[in-house]
Amino acid sequence: MNQTTSTSASQRMPTLFIGHGSPMNAIEKNDYTAMLENLGRTLPRPQAILMISAHWMTRGTGVTHMASPKTIHDFGGFPDELFAVQYPAAGSPQLAEKIQASVSSPEILLDEEQWGLDHGAWSVLRHMYPKADIPVVQLSLDMSKPIEFHYELGQKLSALRDQGILILGSGNVVHNLRRISWETKAPVQSWAKEFDQWVKEKIDARDFQALIHDATKSEAGKLSIPTPDHYYPLLYILGASKPEDKIKHIFDEIQNSSIAMRSIQFG
Repeated sequence: MNQTTSTSASQRMPTLFIGHGSPMNAIEKNDYTAMLENLGRTLPRPQAILMISAHWMTRGTGVTHMASPKTIHDFGGFPDELFAVQYPAAGSPQLAEKIQASVSSPEILLDEEQWGLDHGAWSVLRHMYPKADIPVVQLSLDMSKPIEFHYELGQKLSALRDQGILILGSGNVVHNLRRISWETKAPVQSWAKEFDQWVKEKIDARDFQALIHDATKSEAGKLSIPTPDHYYPLLYILGASKPEDKIKHIFDEIQNSSIAMRSIQFG
């Protein structure tokens, strides 16, 4: 009998924050996409994926509940090849219902048709799991809530890791499109490098309270997080992490001058 590399109920899945950067990473081959491919080969195979992307912003918290989530091309001005990409992973209404039932506050709303998988999700997953053979649900970001809310909701979701669920946050710790450069090998903004290193140091020290409360107190932080949407997914992953998790920085490049691709694995 052939054996598969699926997780058992007693095996805790790691949890990941992935910097996703430009949508073009979805169709390019580079050191970053090679890292994603390696993750897909080496991580324990999840039963399902809970994706928290920077690109589904709502009032209230929703989770996709459809059996076949659509591939959303939520960008403009890119080549037709990128718009042609489809990521036909199944959804998991059962997982969505489990998330709703396990989190009493806030109320998690089941989304039947509004969303699907945006590019923050599929641009990462198509490299990790190119066969699209793992069910995926996506959780929205309630932008009406304070920053602590996102960390605390991550804590409430962390038990899913013991049920074979890969919790994956997709954003960027530095994301300033006004300062972006499309030049090949564009020089890195000094403030972007400063803030990226500050984030690394705070993660390594497990000083999550600083990452919650102090991120935009410096000028570098204000420039790195002009809006919080790409930063919030990191907070869910910090919340979902455990004190005993090993921390591994699996990628730390800064692309396009002002987009930090720092990616972190807990556990």
